[in-house]
Parts: sequence; structure tokens; C-alpha cells
Amino acid sequence: MGNEFFIYLAVMAVSTYLVRTVPFVAISHKIKSRFIRSLLTYVPYAVLSAMTVPSIFFQTGSLLTATAGFVTALILSLCGRSLITVAFFSCLAVFVTGLF
Repeated sequence: MGNEFFIYLAVMAVSTYLVRTVPFVAISHKIKSRFIRSLLTYVPYAVLSAMTVPSIFFQTGSLLTATAGFVTALILSLCGRSLITVAFFSCLAVFVTGLF
């Protein structure tokens, strides 16, 4: 069991390293296409949203409490509040909604 852990760790380290270094090696010049540059700008936001939003709705065990937290976070973030404020009031919304 101990050897398997180090094999998995090595594979994970190599794959993470390759994913981060191959683009720098493969693309050595500045990307001039506005479309590609804008695509690369928004990809991290899209991936983060795709991973986070579904997780929000499955963590509380109740669609109502999850929706309350999500809507609270969405409204506060669109109003420009800080991350700590958004997280605090979203958790508070989930807690209060769960009481009812």
C-alpha cells in the first residue's frame, strides 16, 4: 500500500507539471488573435464555475437552503462585496433557511 501511494503521487506530480509547462514550451510567441486571447482569458472562470456551482446545490442536502445561499452569494458578489462578506452572508442564509 505504501508503494502505491508514491506511484500515485509521482503520476499526479508529473501530470500537473506537464499541464502547466507544455503551454509555455509549445507557445513561445505572443498570441495575436483576439478570439484566442479572450477565450484563454475566460477559460479559468468558466472552469471554476463549472466545478463550483453544481457542488453548491449538493452540499446542503436541501435544494431550498442551497438556492438561498447561492442567490445571496450571487447578489452580494454582483454588488461588489468582498469574498469574506459574500461567504459569511451566504453561510448565514443557508443556516437561517435551514432553521425553517
